Amino acid sequence: MMRVLAVIAAVVFLFGPPTALTAYALLAPTTGCLPAGNTVGPVGKLPTQLTASTTGGAVVRLDRVQLGHAATIITTGSTTQGVGRHGVLVALIAALTESHLRMLANPGAYPDSTAYPHDGTGQDHDSLGLFQMRPAVGWGTVAQLMDPSYQAAAFFGGPTGPNHGSPRGLLDIPDWQQLSKGAAAQAVEVSAFPDRYAQYEPVARAIMERLTSSPDATDAKHDGASTVSSRVVFPLPTGIWTRTHGFGMRIHPVTGVRRLHAGTDYAAPAGTPVLALTDGVVAYAGPDPRAGNLLVIDHTLAGPERPQHVASAYSHLSDGSIAVTEGDLVTAGSQVAQVGSTGQSTGPHLHLQIHPGGFDADPTDPEPWLASHSPTALDGSAALPATGSCPHLTDG
Repeated sequence: MMRVLAVIAAVVFLFGPPTALTAYALLAPTTGCLPAGNTVGPVGKLPTQLTASTTGGAVVRLDRVQLGHAATIITTGSTTQGVGRHGVLVALIAALTESHLRMLANPGAYPDSTAYPHDGTGQDHDSLGLFQMRPAVGWGTVAQLMDPSYQAAAFFGGPTGPNHGSPRGLLDIPDWQQLSKGAAAQAVEVSAFPDRYAQYEPVARAIMERLTSSPDATDAKHDGASTVSSRVVFPLPTGIWTRTHGFGMRIHPVTGVRRLHAGTDYAAPAGTPVLALTDGVVAYAGPDPRAGNLLVIDHTLAGPERPQHVASAYSHLSDGSIAVTEGDLVTAGSQVAQVGSTGQSTGPHLHLQIHPGGFDADPTDPEPWLASHSPTALDGSAALPATGSCPHLTDG
């Protein structure tokens, strides 16, 4: 069975200039709104070591102690509202950059810091611990900052954070979800070397994948023939929709800010069936302050050499119309919801977003992606039942 991958806890939506029959939304990967427990899987048994490479090819080898600190960060983030997978990756990137996931004492600035459990020593100003936080700027006391759980909570910040926005944790940064992960880490750390964080993103991803998923489940996802689909269906019935805005930069009509509109908008009458793009597993189905009602589905598609993981996202769905729940199997062409105008929307439409590699990966332009997969166009009467009880469709 295809496993349900973690989804970023919230989605950021950008809007374009309104036109007739058009409701525009941006969908950019964020984690601020989805329940954290829905986006980050539980931490499993820690491996004795993990090896990964930075974007520059440098090999990073982590031992069980370092992975234990990573587990603390993941667990703290997964139980902090608004963090989600995206935010946990930002925190892992920051800790990898600042301390290589080690609890560092600082005997030069605080000799008593060595009295607390630590993995080594550092001497950067008066910095301490995993995130190299400084008591002098208000992150906490020496005793607090030598506690990995406290450091993780302080990094995430927000309403439940220990510092109440001063210094700012990740959740205290306005629109942090719209930043790259490296830039988001820098926004919290305020380093003199802001460009060093991004190189650790592949390492952070490797940690997340290894610590929060079962190897057996991963193998099943890639190798089980019943989980791989080759059939793609256009997500709206034929003859009903109008393409109103595509992927690319545009002016947000509410904020006036120019930013990426990371999907395609299709205007259609309210109540129009929304169809699952291909076979998959529902990863998130619920509310979002910008998207209104949001549905995210994980898919595994047949590829030229190996199966390919992709996530599809459908936003502004009509209230009460989502017919599936997290973990449900869906088939290509099954009705999963109805077109609506919920959230930040100017009229009934579907905003479709495609993420090759999973929802925490960068979005791609849905139109060329759809064209390359030759989607089947269905009329409304051909839509399949909403649940995963129908025969699994793998041909096409």
